Amino acid sequence: MALFVSFKPRYTISLLQFNIWQEGTVVSGGFDTVADEIAKADADFVTLSEVRNYKDTRFCDRIVEKLREKGKTYYSFYSNDSGILSKYPIKESSTVYPLKNDQGSIYKAVVDVNGREFAVYTAHLDYRHCASYLPRGYSGTDWHRLPEAVKDVDAVLKDNRDSQRSIAIAKFLEEAAKDKAMGRIVLLGGDFNEPSHLDWTESTARLFDHNGLVIPWDVTVALEKAGFMDAYREKYPNPVTHPGFTFPTDCPGVPLQKLAWSPSADDRERIDYVFYLPEQKLSLSKIHMIGPSGMVCRNQRIPADTKDPVEKPSNLQKWPTDHRALYAEFAY
Repeated sequence: MALFVSFKPRYTISLLQFNIWQEGTVVSGGFDTVADEIAKADADFVTLSEVRNYKDTRFCDRIVEKLREKGKTYYSFYSNDSGILSKYPIKESSTVYPLKNDQGSIYKAVVDVNGREFAVYTAHLDYRHCASYLPRGYSGTDWHRLPEAVKDVDAVLKDNRDSQRSIAIAKFLEEAAKDKAMGRIVLLGGDFNEPSHLDWTESTARLFDHNGLVIPWDVTVALEKAGFMDAYREKYPNPVTHPGFTFPTDCPGVPLQKLAWSPSADDRERIDYVFYLPEQKLSLSKIHMIGPSGMVCRNQRIPADTKDPVEKPSNLQKWPTDHRALYAEFAY
């Protein structure tokens, strides 16, 4: 007879996934607000999307210094397009998928947390060939209106695979397999610029301008096959009541025309994620979004109309991005 031994977690660890929209430069005072929101969330790890290092500056150095002024100590390293902040000293860092022609990036940091190594990855994947726009009647590369919506799954996936996203995530999975073999806990935060197959299901086929399509989106399918868990969908499995939309959010300080990429469509989508590789001594405690409660839909600012948990930011009027952030906490 098998003996079941329960595991009582000793520690917690948290991760904030934050697309900062061109380093917060689109919104007046955005850089300071990015720092404020990171300080408020107080996560152990922060995975950043849209790090640009404008004018030969080092964004992660600047944000670490700004956080130090607020009494928060973080460590980082030079990266481009995506970035990582860690409350724990970084033992090693590496480029998993280098930025080239603005088609996405993935970086890794290895840290020791209470005697356990964590491999923390940040990903900002290729923004072109965003094929989720095709069923909504728009190109996902230049966002021009199409003569008609694309309602063929194979055609949508063909366009999706013309991006570099699957190539990048394959590099991640190759590297993460090495971390697993070394006994590390593996976390991934990122803006994938691609929906989830767990969101484009039979239950949502007639919602959100999916136009009847059920689509096995490549990146999330690959992660699932490799054993990774989608933290948000684990906690909130129903994509109808909890679609988890992270983009485009109603950023109050930005004109509507900068937020509506396909003005005649409902293009709300969950493209920001936290994934982790499950193991016996690791469990997801909680996850929620941070940002405006309202979204942008059909060229309008609309109030919240789902059951998703969205925490109000410290300064809603100066929210610095057209994405919601994600905050996840784990016990181990």
